Amino acid sequence: MYVRQLQVVDFRSWEQADLTFEPGPSVIIGANGQGKTNLVEAIGYAATLGSHRVATDAPMIRHGAARAVVRTAIVNEGRELTIELEITAGKANRARINRGPVPRPRDVLGILRTVLFAPEDLALVRGDPGERRRFLDDLLVLRAPRFAGVRSDYERVLKQRNALLKSSGAARRAGSKGDIATLDVWDGHLATHGGQLLAARLDLVADLAPHVVAAYAGVAGTDKPTSAAIGYRSSVGDSLEPGYGVPGGDRADPEIVGDALLAALAANRSAELERGVSLVGPHRDDLELVLGEAPAKGYASHGESWSFALALRLAAYELLRSEGSEPVLVLDDVFAELDRRRRARLAEVAAAAEQVLITAAVEEDVPGELAGNRFTVAGGEVSRAR
Repeated sequence: MYVRQLQVVDFRSWEQADLTFEPGPSVIIGANGQGKTNLVEAIGYAATLGSHRVATDAPMIRHGAARAVVRTAIVNEGRELTIELEITAGKANRARINRGPVPRPRDVLGILRTVLFAPEDLALVRGDPGERRRFLDDLLVLRAPRFAGVRSDYERVLKQRNALLKSSGAARRAGSKGDIATLDVWDGHLATHGGQLLAARLDLVADLAPHVVAAYAGVAGTDKPTSAAIGYRSSVGDSLEPGYGVPGGDRADPEIVGDALLAALAANRSAELERGVSLVGPHRDDLELVLGEAPAKGYASHGESWSFALALRLAAYELLRSEGSEPVLVLDDVFAELDRRRRARLAEVAAAAEQVLITAAVEEDVPGELAGNRFTVAGGEVSRAR
């Protein structure tokens, strides 16, 4: 799989840009603030319908413009498909495949698969659980696009249930019973969608874990690195089957997981009504990162944190490769952040990729083995180096 062409209109800082790529390495060189990251962000958006830099779509529309357009041509096993995404402030986004409209933008998911490593990824180790949940869910959708719908349904139900908890809790405190009977219905919806999402996350962590162990051993900066591991910590607690979410364990059954969620919701109802928020579900869970016997967050050094963040991305890349079409590897301004050993390991993986897209402030930041197509970004224009 590779991106053959990227066109953007009114995306971020770009009024217009048009780049043609080939398989192998392509390097976009430009000083900070010139817009090189905006270009690979557009490619990531075509793959995930999200940004690695912001949580909402509005910042991706150029200031003063009404909409942004991202158009990508992707070649996979000799077949080319074109994705066009139109991002409009305050309105529903629209999508086309080969110029034909599709009912929902998420119908384009799965056509392009990317794994992006960027300086922001340090938050995977040092940030709050939301960063790690997003990492899992984005990878889950890349692996099986139907989970974009499961994720959306869960978030919709969660929002409705939280609103009901808040109003019912306030009514109870005012001496009224509140409309808590409806909570049973929403509990069922939350358990159904949450069971599907949680079961898929557990299976993903089980499949990803061996790749993380191997990737961390390869990128850590010592001859005998501390062992790395990942696990899944659920708000459901010990009521989940012990064989779920571990390498070589059982595949998680969404119905069994949903039943565990439903029981946990019942057990926590009083506390939820008191606080006016759902205390149980995938939105309260975390991906555990462990170095040796200690949690990586709070204990890992700066270098170890970088190694773990890189290991997570490389593990995602290897997992997707092992399951089918090779994803496009995107490295956004990261070589300058890495020491010699981590840079060499990343370059080794990148050199073997079907396509790798790299951004850097100066050409000296890019390892020599990644020689390939070169683009220069300056003054609002992008040009191909001769």
